[in-house]
Amino acid sequence: MGKKRIITTQGDAPNSEEQSVSSVKKSSKKNVINGTAYINVSYNNTLVSITDSKGDAIAWSSAGLLGFKGTKKSTPYAANLVAKDCAEKAKKFNLVNIKIVVKGIGPGREAAMRGLAGSGLNILSIMDATPVAHNGVRSPKPRRV
Repeated sequence: MGKKRIITTQGDAPNSEEQSVSSVKKSSKKNVINGTAYINVSYNNTLVSITDSKGDAIAWSSAGLLGFKGTKKSTPYAANLVAKDCAEKAKKFNLVNIKIVVKGIGPGREAAMRGLAGSGLNILSIMDATPVAHNGVRSPKPRRV
């Protein structure tokens, strides 16, 4: 299950293998310059996640994470704060340039984009990835009375 620890009789120095693992974790901080921000907007919530060029998430945030509850999660104000919070988390990875992909319809759609723009990131492009149904399911048969 967990990592096995070897108890040594010479002092309380940890195992050299454990030191190498911890030093790798400290130096594994990514340096991401170009990223993509995915904004998922619905009538109930707003989610923003920022990824690197490979698609690995480096930061994410949502209105519920910031403490908004109920109908306040779907407001443009909450969407603006979500975008700013996610951008601040991503700036720890030295993020400079960003592409925005917006998906869904809701009240916080433009506010989230304004929040990312106001955080000091260079916006390279804005893309709309909202799914659009082009035929849908079969219509019901006519009613016979």
